[in-house]
Amino acid sequence: MKSMSNSLFLTFMLLLGTILAVLMLVIGQLFPVYIEQYDEQASLQLQESIDQVLDERKLELSKEDKEALYTAQNIEAKDSLFSDIRARFYLVLTMLFIITLILIAVVSRYMIRNFIAPIDNVTDTALELAKGNYRARAHENEHERMMPLSHSINILARNLQDITTIREVEEERLKTLIENMGSSLMMIGREGNISIVNRVFLERFGMQIADVQGKVFRTIGLPKSLEQFIDHVFLTEMPYRQQIKMEVQQELHNKEVYGAPVIGDHGRWLGVVIVMHDITELVRLEQIRKDFVANVSHELRTPITSIKGFAETLLDGAYKDEKMLLSFLEIINKESNRLQMLIQDLLELSKIEQHGFTVNIMPMGLQDVLIRGAELTGPRLDEKNMSFHVDIDRDIQVMGDANRIIQIVTNLITNAITYSPENTTVTVRLKENETYGIIEIEDQGIGIEKHEIARVFERFYRVDRARSRNSGGTGLGLAIVKHLIEAHHGRIQVESEVGIGTKMIVMIPKN
Repeated sequence: MKSMSNSLFLTFMLLLGTILAVLMLVIGQLFPVYIEQYDEQASLQLQESIDQVLDERKLELSKEDKEALYTAQNIEAKDSLFSDIRARFYLVLTMLFIITLILIAVVSRYMIRNFIAPIDNVTDTALELAKGNYRARAHENEHERMMPLSHSINILARNLQDITTIREVEEERLKTLIENMGSSLMMIGREGNISIVNRVFLERFGMQIADVQGKVFRTIGLPKSLEQFIDHVFLTEMPYRQQIKMEVQQELHNKEVYGAPVIGDHGRWLGVVIVMHDITELVRLEQIRKDFVANVSHELRTPITSIKGFAETLLDGAYKDEKMLLSFLEIINKESNRLQMLIQDLLELSKIEQHGFTVNIMPMGLQDVLIRGAELTGPRLDEKNMSFHVDIDRDIQVMGDANRIIQIVTNLITNAITYSPENTTVTVRLKENETYGIIEIEDQGIGIEKHEIARVFERFYRVDRARSRNSGGTGLGLAIVKHLIEAHHGRIQVESEVGIGTKMIVMIPKN
C-alpha cells in the first residue's frame, strides 16, 4: 500500500510541477512587455533628468544634439538596467518556484498520508479477511475522515469471526455426533461418489477412509443387497427402509437400513444418505429364543427316545436274553454319553456367552498347544486310518489362555477328522505376521458351500447333519470356538472348496 501512496504523491507533484512550470513560462513571456513599459517610463524620467541638468548649468544645445544625447544615455542605461532586471527577475522567479514546490510537497505529503493511511489500513484488513484471518481489525480514529469505513470493516470482521466460530463449533458437534453414533452412516453424492462415512461404517466393513472417500459406491465392494438398496433410493428419490441380511468378512449381519434423498437450497437434489442400524444381536437373540426349544428338543429327542425305547424293551422281557441285554445296555450307555456331551456343550457355551466372561491371557507358545491338540485327537485319527502333516518351522509367542487355545485346536481338528473320509491327511501349520500368530488346520474333506460358510459358527448348524450326528457331534463346537477366539481378541477365517477340503485359519494376537 506504500507504493500506492508514493505513486499518488509523485503523480500529484508532477501535476503541480507542470502547472507551476507553465505558470512560470507564461510569466517569463510577459517579462518583455513589462520591460517595454518600464523602459518608456525610464526614458521619460531620463530626459527630464538631462533637461534639468542642462537648465541648471545653463547649457544650450540644439535639438539634434539633445536627441543624440538622449539616445546615447538611454541606450547605455537601458542595457545596464535590462540586464540587472532580467537577472533579478529570473532569480526571484526560480526561488519562488522552488519554495512554492517545497511547500506544496510538504502539504500534499501530509494530506495524502492522512487520507491514504486509513485506506491502506482498511485495505490490508480486507486482504487479511479474504485470507481467512477474521481476527484482523482496522485502526479506528475518531479524528479521521475514514472512520466510518474502518468501523464498518471491523463490524464485518467481528461478524465473520462470530459466524466462523459458530460454524466450527457446529461442524465439530456434527463430526462428533457422526463419528460416535452407534449406527453406520454413509452419504453419497448425486454422481454416486461417497462423500462422508463414519468410523462405525469403516469398522463394520473392515475398510480404511482412503478406500472409500470419493470413490463410487459400486466399486468399494459393498454387499450386493446394500448396493441394490442404494440404487432403489437413487431411482425413486424417496425415503426407504428395509431389513437386509448381508455377509461381511464371512459373517452374516442383519441391518435395518434407512435411505433418504438429500435436498439442498432451492430444492436442489444433492444425493442420498444411508443409515444402517446393526440389529444382528437382536435378530440372533430372537432366533435363539425361537430355535432353542426346537433345536434342543430335536437334539435331545434322539438319545432320550433311544434310551426310553430300549429301556421299555428290556422291561418287556428282553433282559432275559443276555446277548440282547448287553447290546441294549451298550446303546443306552452310548446315547447317555451323547446326551451328557450335549448338556456339557450347552453349559460351556452358556458360560462363554455370559456377559463379563474372560480368559486368563498370558504369554505362551503355540507349538506346544498344537502338539497337545494332536495328541488328544490321535485316537480318533487312528480310527479312520488318517494321518497328520505338521508344518511348524519354529515356535511363535502369543498372548492367550493355553487351556482355551487347546480347546479351540482340539475342536477344529475333531471337526476336520469328522468331515474327512478315511485314508486322508489333516495338515496343521503354524505361521505369523506382524500382528498375529496364525494356526491353520486343513483337511481333505467334503468342503463347505460358499453360502454356508457364514453359518458354520451358528449353534446346532451342521454341513452334513447325518455324518455329524452319527459321529457323535453336537453342532455346538464351532460356536464355542468362535466365542473363545473373540475372547482372545482374535479372528477366525474359513477357506473351503466343495469336494477338496476346508482350511480353518485362527489368528491370535502376539505379544
